[in-house]
Amino acid sequence: MSTLHFFKGHGTENDFVIVPDADGGLDLGVEQVAALCDRRAGIGADGLLRVVRSAKDPAAEQLAGEAEWFMDYRNGDGSIAEMCGNGVRVFARHLVERGLVEPGQVRVATRGGVKVVTVPAEGAITVDMGVARWPGSAGIGVEVEGRVRPATNVDMGNPHAVVFVEDLAQAGNLYTAPEVSPAGAYPHGVNVEFVVRRGPGHVAMRVHERGSGETRSCGTGACAVMVAAARADGADPARTGVPVTYTVDVPGGRLVITERVDGHIEMTGPAVIVAEGTVDLDRLCSDRLRG
Repeated sequence: MSTLHFFKGHGTENDFVIVPDADGGLDLGVEQVAALCDRRAGIGADGLLRVVRSAKDPAAEQLAGEAEWFMDYRNGDGSIAEMCGNGVRVFARHLVERGLVEPGQVRVATRGGVKVVTVPAEGAITVDMGVARWPGSAGIGVEVEGRVRPATNVDMGNPHAVVFVEDLAQAGNLYTAPEVSPAGAYPHGVNVEFVVRRGPGHVAMRVHERGSGETRSCGTGACAVMVAAARADGADPARTGVPVTYTVDVPGGRLVITERVDGHIEMTGPAVIVAEGTVDLDRLCSDRLRG
C-alpha cells in the first residue's frame, strides 16, 4: 500500500491537490496525477501542486539560491505546465499555514521563474507575476460560433490566446479545446480566454486551460486578459507612467490585476486550504484502471 499525504486548496475555485514532498522523494507519474485529480474516482482538482525544496528537484535546483521552495505544477491530465497564478497563491498559503515560511514576502520557484508572493497571515494574497510577453498576434484566431475571431497572443510564463466576445455563452461548453488557427501556432497547447467588458477597467472571462478543460479561474489567464484589455483601451503604463488596474471576474470569484510602470503585473486574490487527508495511491490508480 502506498499512502500519500495530501491537502486540498483553491483560489477563486481553481482547485488543487497539494502534495508535500520536501526532500523530493516522490516520483508521481502522469497516470497517478490524473487519478488524484479525477473528480469522480479521485480527490478531484484542476491540477496538482507538489511542494518540494528547490535544491531537491532537478527542474529547480538552479533556482535554489533565490527560492527555497519549488512549485512543481501539473495539469489535471498529468501534463506539466510552466506556471499557475492561482496555484502559486495556494502554494504560498500552504507554506505559511504549515509553518514552512513566515507571513510576508515569499519567493516561490516555478518553471516560469521565481515569483514573489506577498502573504499576510489572513486575507488576499498578491503575486508579482512578472512581465507579459507579446510573441505576436498576426494571424492568430479562435473559432467562435462557426467563425474565426482575432485573438491576442500573450505569454505569462505560459501561452494564452485572448478573444473578446459579446456574451460569454458564445464560448460554448469548453469541454474540449477551442479551435485555434493557424494549426501549429501553439505546438505545446494554449490556454484560451473568452472575454466580455463589464465597464471601465472591469472585464469578465471564461477559460479553457490546456490539460484541464474549463476551469473556474485561471490566474495567468486573468493577467493575460488584463493586459490585452488595457492595450485595447489604449492604456500602457510603460508609456504613460501611470499604473493600470482592472477587475477581472471569473466564474469562481474576482481577481484584481495591476500593471505597474515597470511592466510587472500584480495579481491579488484569495487562497484557501480546505482539507487534509491521506489516500492509498496504489488502490486509487488500480481501481481507476479497472473502471
